[in-house]
This record gives sequence, C-alpha cells and structure tokens, in this order.
Amino acid sequence: MSGEVQDVEVSAITGQGLDELLEAIALQAEILELKANPNRSAEGTVIESKIEKGKGTVVSTLIQNGSLRIGNIAVIGKEWGKVRAMYNDSGDKINVAFPSHPVEVLGLSGTPESGDKLVVVENESRAREVTQYRSRRKRIEDNSSIKKVSIDQMIKSAAEENKKTISIIVKADVHGSKEAIEQ
Repeated sequence: MSGEVQDVEVSAITGQGLDELLEAIALQAEILELKANPNRSAEGTVIESKIEKGKGTVVSTLIQNGSLRIGNIAVIGKEWGKVRAMYNDSGDKINVAFPSHPVEVLGLSGTPESGDKLVVVENESRAREVTQYRSRRKRIEDNSSIKKVSIDQMIKSAAEENKKTISIIVKADVHGSKEAIEQ
C-alpha cells in the first residue's frame, strides 16, 4: 500500500500467504540491517513461566541478543539462577540458544512475570545485587501508585460507597494466564 509499512494478506485457516509473509519479514530485516551479536552475553524476554512437577521453574524465553549457555547465571525480573537445562521449541535438550531462538530455561529461583527481561551476569553476587535493586524499584513503584488520602476523605468515601468486597483466589497453570484474568 506504499510507504514504510508492508501489507501481506495471510490466512491462518488456509495457510495462504505464509510464504509471502516470511519473505516480507526477511526482506524488511535485510533492508533495516537487523542483526544480533551471538558472541556476547544473552538478553531476552520472558514469554511464559510456570512450575512443572519434576522440573521446577520453567521459563519460556525468546533470546534477542547474544547466546545463552548452560551454566550461565541469568537474572530475569526479580528472580535469578544458574541455567541448569534448556529445551528448544521441539522439546529437545540444547546446550546453547542463539539470537531469535525461543527456549525453555530451567534453574531459576522463582517464576518471573511475562515480559520480564533476561540478562546474563558474570557471577552470583552480581545477580543478587541486580535482583535486590529490581525488587526495591518494584516496591517503590507499587507504593507510589497508592494515593494518600486524609481521614475526612476516607469517611466521606466510606459513607458514599456501600460496596461488598468478595475475595477471589485465582489459580492458573502459567503466569500469563493469571495476569490476563487479573486484568
């Protein structure tokens, strides 16, 4: 349709246009000179995280830059850990994940949130330092969103509102589903 935005018609039902879409993406990447350096520490983004019986914390991650190797110390959001194992999208165990590869990472201390950034650090003390800093930032951010109100305003709002509060427990298999339901 001219301009800088490509238009490719695709159908998920019939599969029409998928080859054209892949060609358009490759062409756009070539024109924009999009490249990732596989010879540096990995960076990525969490797609999904969950706790699996027998495996522990499993984090689905898309590596965006660098290479992630087994034994690397990774910080993801407020969690960190040594990468014990990685599985590719086919479920095969791999030793190295290169840029643009989606992988499942095992070995973190807890389940990070969807969208959190993965960064590889040089040692465990640096990982603890980064996670403590991120925890402080998150706590400050959460506290700043709480509005300060006076006692008069609280009494006035309590008199106006006779809402009933219902406590609900949300249980989901993965963090992404839980976040969507909460929102």
